[in-house]
Amino acid sequence: MEQKQAIILFQEKKVRRTWHDEQWYFVVTDIVQILTDSSNPTDYLKKLRKRDPELNKGWGQIVTPLSVDTEGGKQRMNCMSRQNLLRLIMSIPSPNAEPFKLWLAQMGEQHIEEIENPERGIERIRELYKAKGYTEEWITSRLKSIDIRKQLTEEWQKRDVKEGQEYAILTAEIAKATFGLTPSEHKELKNLDKQNLRDHMTNLELIFTMLGEESTRLVVVKDDAQGFEENHNAAQRGGKMAGNARRSFEETENVKVVSAENFLNQLDEKEETKEIDKAS
Repeated sequence: MEQKQAIILFQEKKVRRTWHDEQWYFVVTDIVQILTDSSNPTDYLKKLRKRDPELNKGWGQIVTPLSVDTEGGKQRMNCMSRQNLLRLIMSIPSPNAEPFKLWLAQMGEQHIEEIENPERGIERIRELYKAKGYTEEWITSRLKSIDIRKQLTEEWQKRDVKEGQEYAILTAEIAKATFGLTPSEHKELKNLDKQNLRDHMTNLELIFTMLGEESTRLVVVKDDAQGFEENHNAAQRGGKMAGNARRSFEETENVKVVSAENFLNQLDEKEETKEIDKAS
């Protein structure tokens, strides 16, 4: 992502951010520095957590360590989503609190505009992936996978499946039946840590991911599955359909769908190519 896309301004002060789980996450120390004018926002946060036991208790749930573009290159920093930042602001006495809430609301308004005008949101995501160097073919598959995933989770939401752990269990069931390994095992194969697995899938892996989730959605709707157990059964059946299709494809084409390739490798290869071009 280009630097200008990773930094925004609040009252002429820089706020670093990074794209994660289909939304912006903001660097926590940047926010604290703006709200408190502290010369040491990390130390301020430590003292704040001691003063606010409830905030400290839930800290691990509201803070996400992410790789962030900075002037010195990528760094791993604690970040928060817009929603979780509002919780943090409640604990910080600051005259900047209200203006900052309004600023965050504007960020949310942009998201609402994209919901009302999906083409705008799709185009923004497309540009983000292009800036990272993905191919147009891959981007098209990735955007379609986001849409299919959204349709599936909307069905789960309507059918009393709890967001969070139950979503994760069902997703793992579909993936296991589709690929023969869970998302965590898939990430390990690709040598990934906190990165989004789907952002590092090959085009074929994305296609079969979509097949597994769309098959599951169709089973859910056909059976009118309600609650976790019925949707768990649907996830196994939908994933099995995709798994059968994957094995048939592999046997016919003599290729393996599951791959250790990831976008980090592609970046390394591009950098090596640039170095070769410079030397030649």
